[in-house]
This record gives sequence, C-alpha cells and structure tokens, in this order.
Amino acid sequence: MPVSRLRMSAILETSELPAVFDGVKLAAVAAVLYVIVRCLNLKSPTAPPELIYQDSALARFLLKSCPLLTKDKECLIPVSSLVFYPGRNTSRRIINWNNSVIPEALAGEHAERYIPPLIWGKSGHIQTALYGKMGRVRSPHPYGLRKYLTMPDGATATFDLFEPRSEHCIGEDVTMVICPGIANHSEKQYIRTFVDYAQKNGYRCAVLNHLGALPNIELTSPRMFTYGCTWEFGAMVNYIKKTYPQTQLVVVGFSLGGNIVCKYLGESQANQERVLCCVSVCQGYSALRAQETFMQWDHCRRFYNFLMADNMKKIILSHRQVLFGDNMKKPQSLSDADLSKLYTATSLMQIDDNVMRKFHGYSSLKEYYEEESCLQYLHRIYVPLLLVNAADDPLVHESLLSIPRALSEKKENVMHVLPLHGGHLGFFEGSVLFPEPLTWMDKLVVQYANAICQWEKTKPHCSDAEQAVSGQE
Repeated sequence: MPVSRLRMSAILETSELPAVFDGVKLAAVAAVLYVIVRCLNLKSPTAPPELIYQDSALARFLLKSCPLLTKDKECLIPVSSLVFYPGRNTSRRIINWNNSVIPEALAGEHAERYIPPLIWGKSGHIQTALYGKMGRVRSPHPYGLRKYLTMPDGATATFDLFEPRSEHCIGEDVTMVICPGIANHSEKQYIRTFVDYAQKNGYRCAVLNHLGALPNIELTSPRMFTYGCTWEFGAMVNYIKKTYPQTQLVVVGFSLGGNIVCKYLGESQANQERVLCCVSVCQGYSALRAQETFMQWDHCRRFYNFLMADNMKKIILSHRQVLFGDNMKKPQSLSDADLSKLYTATSLMQIDDNVMRKFHGYSSLKEYYEEESCLQYLHRIYVPLLLVNAADDPLVHESLLSIPRALSEKKENVMHVLPLHGGHLGFFEGSVLFPEPLTWMDKLVVQYANAICQWEKTKPHCSDAEQAVSGQE
C-alpha cells in the first residue's frame, strides 16, 4: 500500500477518537445530571398542601384564616367530607368522597404555596439532614427561665418558660405548651426559632426538656424519657394552669413530641380543659406499625434508624451510673446484661426492647409500643387538632399516613395537612440555595393557633350567622 494512503488512513482514524471521547463525556454528564435531578427531585412541582377534613364551620373558618393552607375567598359547598389534592393534572381540585368535583372557583382563588429552596429543597433527605445537623439557620436566642419539678418517683422534670414579647392578636393570655422531638430540648435550634416567632406573636411558651436529654442536667432517678410517657409533660401543663389561672393553652408536639401530646390529651377529658387546640408535626402515630418500616432500606430508613439509635446510646450511656449503677434502685428487670446489649444495638427497636420498655415494666416490646402510642387515644381528642406530615418524610412511611387520613375523614375537629415537601421537621423555605431562618412549619403552627384563638372569640357570632344563611337557603 502506498505510503500516502497509509498516512491518510491514520489521519482519519485519529480524527474519530476525539468524537468518541466527546460522546462518552456527553453521556457521563447526562447520566450525572439525571441522577442529580432524580436525587434532588427537581421535577416535583410546588403546590399547596393536600388537606383532608370534614366540612364544618370550623374548617371553613380555618381555610379563610390560614393562607398557608389555602386562600379561600368563597364559601365552600356543604358536603360530608372534603379532600384537597394539589399538583394532580393541571388544576386544583377539591373532591368529596362520592368523587364529585367542586368547581375551582369555589375552592378559593390562589393558594399561598410552600416553596422550598429550588436546588435542594424538594429532597426530603436533604431537608431532614439539614434539620438533623443544623436545626435552623441564624437561629435566635430567646431568653427563658428554667423550672424544676420533682416527680413522684424522684425524677426531676425540667422545662423552660418564655414570656411573650408582644400583645396577642385577641388581647388575651395564651400559652403554648411544647413537646420537642426525640431526645430534644429547649436549646435545640429549631425549638429556639419557633419559640422566638411565637413570642413575637404574643404567646407565652413552655418547652419541655425530655428527661435525660439535657447534657448538663443529671438524672435523679433511674428513668429516662420514653416514646409515650406523658408524666413530665403533664406536670408542666399542670404547673402552667396553676401559675397562670387565666391562661388558655395551645398544645404543640414535634415528631415524638407529637405522639406524647396527643396521648396526653386523649388519656383524660380533664387534660383537655382550657386547651384551645393541638398541633402535631411529623409524628408516626403507631410505633408498632412503624417498627417494621424502620428496618427497611427504602428511603434509607434503616440508615436513619442506625443514626438515631447511635444518638440514643450516647444519651443512655451518659447516665449509665444512675441507670445501671448499684447506688440506686434499677428499673424492673434492668440488668448488666442489658448494658452489654446496649453497646451492640444498631436499631431503636433493640434499645427499646433491652432498656426503654423496662423503665415502666412492660413485659414485651409489642406491649410497650401498643401502650405508648397515641393511636388508641386520638379518637378521644375533642379540641381542634391539626396533624401535619410531609409526603417526602423519609422517617414516616406512607402507610402510616392512613391513620391521620382516616381520623380526619371521621372527626370534624381534625384536619390533616400533607405538603409534598419538607422532609422530617425540615420545611425550609428559600429562593434558590440558601434557606430562610423561619420555616413554613413555624409559620403554619402560629397561623393555625391564631385562627383558633379568633374562632373561639367569635364562635357564637359565627354560628348565628351560619344559621341565618342556612335559613335563607
């Protein structure tokens, strides 16, 4: 073959190589972008939250008074039960249970949507991770007084009391009694941010510090907080009622705290006296049903389970002299063997079975989860109840959301709110990258509480007006 022809063939082959490499690079970039879009859930729409509630005077008042739920400017058609499904097809719809569609004009004009940060805010994992690592950004430092209460078994319950910084919207004395999430306390940033915002809106705030959670407070009895023990929360509420006889209460619980406050209210009708409403955020409702999902790897729940168990181990071991030492009476059946099992535990269920259930003498993990869950108490709550979850919460399996959905379908005092995004106690808002200090969750709880306060003040007038309208129809 002539030399010139060989040279021409070599030139043609080398000219094709850069094109091949460019194609590989382009495919790699496309694959990375696809993974980013899927992981960050960038294609998910921003939409108003899904609302499930019974049609009632209270529900109609809330929809008109809480723009974070929906800016309802029209009267709703009186139907037995309503559900608001956002982001399906291209229009907003309110549908009753016989599948008849209520016209969009009757559902309000425009909802004030929860808009998470554009780049990462639609990922429930990132929302949850930021809450777990940072709590909140630029968190304020509200000033409060720490109170100490001696329990009948010798335990010392503590809570922090924060006075209001402005007059309340109805001009009356209202106190928020707040129960934080698992192993949390008043010094956590998400609690500080919420308390500061509530103070500015005229609320006194009392925040429970879970027994054993504060690093600088020693246990005075061989017992820690558990999944559903209401003793300390009840003692705090009784203190507030006694110290401020004119105050009315707004009960707020976050995650595990949501289970505790709902269980407390449902345990006795007397616990609901002077309570205006209750708000529960991101709880799972049934530990017995949740335990199976926590061992699954989908949505990384097993990984979150490991991280939470590791944190619980550190807290328990920081009190091991009181809980496992010989100088104090140990809880029923708590032994040194349980301490050895604690060191090797990799899940919350193992810790609950070997340590936590024994603080109250439960014979099995099943009994502990059944008795400590609020599931069997929810139907006994008669004050207005707002149950908030996020559809992308990696800790609360979607099967658990059937509990608040079914409850809100049956009881007029219950409303279930389910935004598409927010993760577990995240609910960060922002434009592109950086979140705002105040979250959608903080604003919603205060806005709902304000609406309930207004409702209680104007309820007789509202009822008379509705009866007049019904008579005209």
